[in-house]
Amino acid sequence: MIPAPVVAVPRIVWRDTGASDGDRAIPEETPIALTYNRTTHAVMLATPADLEDFAIGFSLSEGVVQSAADIVDFETVAVPDGIELRMSLGAERLDALTQRQRRMAGPSGCGLCGLDSLASAVRAAPVVPAGIAFDPETVRAAIASMPVGQRLNQQTRAVHAAAFWIPTDGLVALREDVGRHNALDKLAGAMARRSISAASGLLLLSSRVSVEMVQKAATLGAPIVVAVSAPTALAVRVADTAGITLIGIARQDGFEIFTHAHRIARCQPAAMKEFAHHVA
Repeated sequence: MIPAPVVAVPRIVWRDTGASDGDRAIPEETPIALTYNRTTHAVMLATPADLEDFAIGFSLSEGVVQSAADIVDFETVAVPDGIELRMSLGAERLDALTQRQRRMAGPSGCGLCGLDSLASAVRAAPVVPAGIAFDPETVRAAIASMPVGQRLNQQTRAVHAAAFWIPTDGLVALREDVGRHNALDKLAGAMARRSISAASGLLLLSSRVSVEMVQKAATLGAPIVVAVSAPTALAVRVADTAGITLIGIARQDGFEIFTHAHRIARCQPAAMKEFAHHVA
């Protein structure tokens, strides 16, 4: 049986007024094996929700497939130690995978475990399409729409989210997970299944922006990434090279633009040159 993504556990609450008993809703964390033609490629710890999205998004971000259609069969199987996401690939994609096969063990907070060289950790990110421009008020409206869709986080206050927002429809997809990388992979899978182009809107993140988040965003083809927390310096450099407009510290009262400010109206690109000098 696939476990529920949220479970209730007993705990004791201590406050200034004293102690009390009760239950707390917390997110489940489950070992999930991603297999291709019955060979395990990766094992991740993740929230057991939106698992087909996770399988497709992970496969896309890792370069195992070029499109969701490359996965010719999919099955979710509960096993004694966790969950297997069993995917079948056609001969051409399977042969390409076999040539670059690696084993990974990925804790929920880690997106780089199992790499076999330093160069692999900072692999070149694809250059994103031009996309469209947004004004600051639209960026703030997009990030403000995110908490309403974070249903698991409303219950647990313990999961990350990745979402996509477009001007005509608002928040069109949102996925959550204990791991921020997993949440983004789930979002990528959801968008691929619905043929949503990442060039049409804003990619929203509830977490800090590390380099692997930028790499995944670039693979997704997202020209603008908006996060509630700050990026790392390496993430800024990779975003700059990939042509991504990277926005952090997004709040109701404003945000900070770290790269390619030309996509945000009324921003001063000269400041970007000064910042690039300091982080280079």
